Amino acid sequence: MTELEAVRARRSIRKYSDEKMPEDKVLLLEGKLRELNGASGLHMQLVLDHPETFRHFLAHYGGFRQARDYIALVGKTEDGLEEKCGYYGEQFVLFAQTLGLGTCWIGGTFSKRKTVFSVEEGEKLCLILSVGIPDEEGHVHRSRTFEEVTKTKDEIPEWFRNGVEAALLAPTAINQQKFTFVLEKPDKVRIVMGKGPFIRVDEGILRCHFEIGAGKENFVWIG
Repeated sequence: MTELEAVRARRSIRKYSDEKMPEDKVLLLEGKLRELNGASGLHMQLVLDHPETFRHFLAHYGGFRQARDYIALVGKTEDGLEEKCGYYGEQFVLFAQTLGLGTCWIGGTFSKRKTVFSVEEGEKLCLILSVGIPDEEGHVHRSRTFEEVTKTKDEIPEWFRNGVEAALLAPTAINQQKFTFVLEKPDKVRIVMGKGPFIRVDEGILRCHFEIGAGKENFVWIG
């Protein structure tokens, strides 16, 4: 499965099998985390067999079932942390998808008092990602249209349309989709975000999806 195929196949998964994560997939996930941490400077960590994190009324409200494995997105407390977590965390999400695993971004629907990971001095937890063997197909979320999330003056290049269509498949907090992609010049793109919970995380996720759909060689970001 390619990254673009993973973008199209990904769903937010809240119900997981009680089957233990196979060791070969654990090793692949850990290897991917080392790669992403090295590229980003983040301190993302895989936590296995810890259902206590999800045994909380908010987890129940969020509809999670048999979730016990997750990624803690931890990084240095600095400007841009949330966007970085979104960008690199979504790369992990798509990699997990290629392995046949399910994931779900989790902001407030877990017990922070019952988490197990390391937060070093000068770092903080941004949010977590559940990961595991899916026990549901997940649902296709409502989506705005291409016209509703774009602003262009000239002819729309195919790569721009492909990038936006990939971004429309990205997960956003409470499916808010508060973003606009602006084509400033033939090869320059700016993303304008609205206001809402975890909006900077959403921006990182959207940038990841747009780059996969458009091809990074076709454009440059403004801002």
